Amino acid sequence: MARPTKWRKIEHIPAIPYFIPSETDVTELPENILKLEEVEAIRLKDLEGLEQSECAEKMEVSRPTFQRILLSAREKLADSLINGKTIHIEGGNFTRNICPIRCFDCGKEWKESYENLEIIKNGKYVCPDCGSVKVACEDNCKGKFCHKNCRRHGRMDS
Repeated sequence: MARPTKWRKIEHIPAIPYFIPSETDVTELPENILKLEEVEAIRLKDLEGLEQSECAEKMEVSRPTFQRILLSAREKLADSLINGKTIHIEGGNFTRNICPIRCFDCGKEWKESYENLEIIKNGKYVCPDCGSVKVACEDNCKGKFCHKNCRRHGRMDS
């Protein structure tokens, strides 16, 4: 069985999801889809000028995984620029932040994305092992995500 893809942490979601070459018929242009984690990799490495190890740490992935994400993004950008293709930014396996979760019945611990914390807050989230609804972010998030947004600390309201 294949290992599940690890969440890629991103800090910035672009406001403009499309880039289209000028003076062309948009309906007939081929398109490259740039994933949000690929845009984040470009932003961190090429715009912010960070070292790959720093970028990987910020995205909470390994350095080789970061390298693969970056190469994929650069290949799509080059193809779009050279061959006049549109760029559509969407999708991917990303999260705005990651929080450690614990089941109080069976003791299972796992990491969950920020986007699923609203489900946890509403009590509709269950432990993937035992099905218990007694799950919450762990207390040891110390200064990371939980203290700002987690229901356990009473600040999840949007």
